[in-house]
Parts: sequence; structure tokens; C-alpha cells
Amino acid sequence: MSSPVASQPDVGVVVVAAGAGVRAGPGEPKQFRPILGVPMLLRALRPFTSHPEVRYVVVVLPPAYVERPPEWLAKLRGERLALVAGGAQRAESVRAGLAAIPADAAVILVHDAARPFVGRETIDLVITRARAGVGAVAAVPLSDTVKEVVEDHRITKTVARVRLWRAYTPQGFPRAMIDQAYAALRGDGPPPTDDAEVCERAGFPVDVVTDSPHNVKITTSDDFRIAEALARELR
Repeated sequence: MSSPVASQPDVGVVVVAAGAGVRAGPGEPKQFRPILGVPMLLRALRPFTSHPEVRYVVVVLPPAYVERPPEWLAKLRGERLALVAGGAQRAESVRAGLAAIPADAAVILVHDAARPFVGRETIDLVITRARAGVGAVAAVPLSDTVKEVVEDHRITKTVARVRLWRAYTPQGFPRAMIDQAYAALRGDGPPPTDDAEVCERAGFPVDVVTDSPHNVKITTSDDFRIAEALARELR
């Protein structure tokens, strides 16, 4: 049974777009590059800015772009969308985004700007699980054969994939959970690779919700060619 929907929009969204995107090749940061004429970041934002349960969106950018964002992004800044500067690590960027979300947001979503094809159904599922009091990660079961490899590219074993999933975004959390998890995060260990890991380290329960393979992450120049083909299919 689905969790009840709040009578007023109470979801805050942090969209992480603070990376340099060096693996995408030379040029402007990948989050601003177009996919069939639409900036990748704008594609990632639209499903959240148009969602009826979302009250506020914070976009975390490289510091130089906060004061001088692209014109299309500057026009979006207002009562429901803010731009803040990110940090050197992803966790620092998410912290900056969380600090800018109004305190009365009951649910927090974190989404990577490099995933421009997130679907409404996935967002709804993540919000529903977060409203039920647990963390939620959009994810896809792993279908590839997985090898553990050491130096010189030597395979040491084949890893059983039955319990392995690819973690995507959005990831959603009750506000108190993610605030407490980040407050407990220490800088003396390896940096967490996503927000679910931050909550896992703090001992909070996190579930997966099944996502669509279309919610791909755009990292390299080849990925942009794939993204254009996908954008044609989905439009």
C-alpha cells in the first residue's frame, strides 16, 4: 500500500551538478552540454520542477557558475529553485545543497545531473519509500557476469550477481535521516560514493526500488551519442 501524499508539497531536491566532467572531453562542463538541443542539466531538472510534491530544488554547481550561470539556468532561479556552490567531494556538495533546503521539507531527494532521463514513476516510488521512513535508491538488478580482478588484469574469481544491483539516482530519505547521517560522517575514511552509503554507515535502513535502464548516467563523449539516440526514442 502506498504511503499517503502530503497535502502540501514537502519534498526538497538536491541536484548535484558540481563536477568538472573531465571524462566527457574538452569544452564546457558536461552538465551544460546539449542533448538534442536541450542542456543535460535542464533535462535532469524538469521531472522534479514539474512534480506536484516537490516544493524546492537546489542545484549544486561549480563555484564559478553560481554567480554566472548559463542564461537558461539563471532564468529558473527564484522562489522554488536555488543555485549553490559545491565542494571538492560529492559529500561536500550534497551538504551544501541540504543546507539550502527549507527546514520544513519532510523528504529529501538527491539526484545526479548526469542522469537526464529519470522517469516520473521512479521519482514517485522513491518518494513513497522515503515517506515510509526508510532510505530509497533507484536501482537496476545487475545482469552482467562480474569478475574480481587484481593487478596485471588477472581474474581471481567470478562474483555471484544474484544480490547485486546498480545504484542510480534519485535517492530519497526522510529529512531527519539524511541530516543525522551527514552529521555523523567523518572525513578520516574513504569518501562515500553516494548518499545511500552515508546513511548505511550511520546504521539507517535503505531499500532499493526498481528503476528503468533508461535512467543512464552520462560520463564520456560516447555516452552523449547514446543519450541523443535515447532522447529521440523517448520524445
